[in-house]
Amino acid sequence: MNKYFFILLFLSSCCFYGQQKVFKGDPDEAFKNARELAFNGKRKQAQDTLILILTKYPTYNDVRSFLGSTYSWDGDYKKAKKEFAIVLKDDTDRLDTWEAAIKNEMYSDATFSALELANKALKHFPDHDELLYLKASVQEDSNKQEEALKTIEKLLENNPKHEKAINYKNDLINKLSHNTIGLRSSIEVYSEVFDPMQYYLLQYGRQTKYGSINAKVNFSRRFASNGWQFEVDLYPRISEGLYAYLNFGTSESSLFPKIRYGAELYKSLPKSFEASLGFRSLKYSETTNIYTGSVGWYTGNSYWSFRSYVTPDNAGSSISGTLNYRKYRKDANNYFSIDAGMGFSPEIYRFEFEGNQNAIINLNSQKLNIGYFFTSKNDKNAWGIRSGIVHQEISFDPGSYLWIFDIGISWNIKFR
Repeated sequence: MNKYFFILLFLSSCCFYGQQKVFKGDPDEAFKNARELAFNGKRKQAQDTLILILTKYPTYNDVRSFLGSTYSWDGDYKKAKKEFAIVLKDDTDRLDTWEAAIKNEMYSDATFSALELANKALKHFPDHDELLYLKASVQEDSNKQEEALKTIEKLLENNPKHEKAINYKNDLINKLSHNTIGLRSSIEVYSEVFDPMQYYLLQYGRQTKYGSINAKVNFSRRFASNGWQFEVDLYPRISEGLYAYLNFGTSESSLFPKIRYGAELYKSLPKSFEASLGFRSLKYSETTNIYTGSVGWYTGNSYWSFRSYVTPDNAGSSISGTLNYRKYRKDANNYFSIDAGMGFSPEIYRFEFEGNQNAIINLNSQKLNIGYFFTSKNDKNAWGIRSGIVHQEISFDPGSYLWIFDIGISWNIKFR
């Protein structure tokens, strides 16, 4: 029934108004019909009717404002801006027209003009919630996040229970929180006679316009010994879709390499692929060089990656590889992860290397890990839990294997 009604409405509107140059009839009824047409996908016909009404009633501001909105919906932002300007020049007390005009400028990426309109609107409607929210949105679009936060805080002073503003404030604080402190702890339990081994990490990270920097302190307790290692990771941005990884670490403990360093280049590729190529160097009594590369693929909320390590040796090269899958939830900090790998890389070691690098490089190993990572409601805190199992050849007893079970937890907090 509704289908036939709208067809009849459309035909009658076209017949009645389409041949007129000056409007004749009831403007309120015609406006009602035009709205029905616009909301049911007949915007061109609706616009023709609205323009016709304005030939006789040019100050019918509801009609002109709605005409501007239909232009904005169609992406014809210049026409919309013109209609909104006429209305607001005639009547500055039209809140809905101010809001529509501001949004129209935002849609057209005219952030300066949108901010100017928002400030003008607030002179007529001081501290109005929706106008303050729109102003903050424009300020963020203009890369003025600090100012946007102040505007939202002003809104919340007037209306502390404004849920949309509360969420927006949390989002802005999260974006402005360029500093991170993180803690990580894990323990490994062995099927043989070894005592459990413990690992701890304290990390400070900062996001900059050039990339991120992370300073790390690693602590390990193995074979009744304690060891410390200090590291720095850099992720400089080179250009759009191209960034690098740089690493340097040092330690006085035999549990870690005396010096470690590495570099890797990451490049975004078509079809949501990413590839990287780099190296790692570990210096014990001798230096071990490891060459590595990866291929990643983003598909929907999923991410697949494969990373391989190649470690040259006088007797040949050792090759290892790991396949990883991540299923993301709301963002990159909330996901489920599973990875499986074969082969041994000395970049991830569990036994002392002194005088035994060649034997360790050629160890056989298989592993499986699962992890779950999530954030607090305001995204300020991030937690993770990870567990895995490894079937590994014993370095001092080739041909014999042991099982390694590990579990780890992590926590990070972001702050300004």
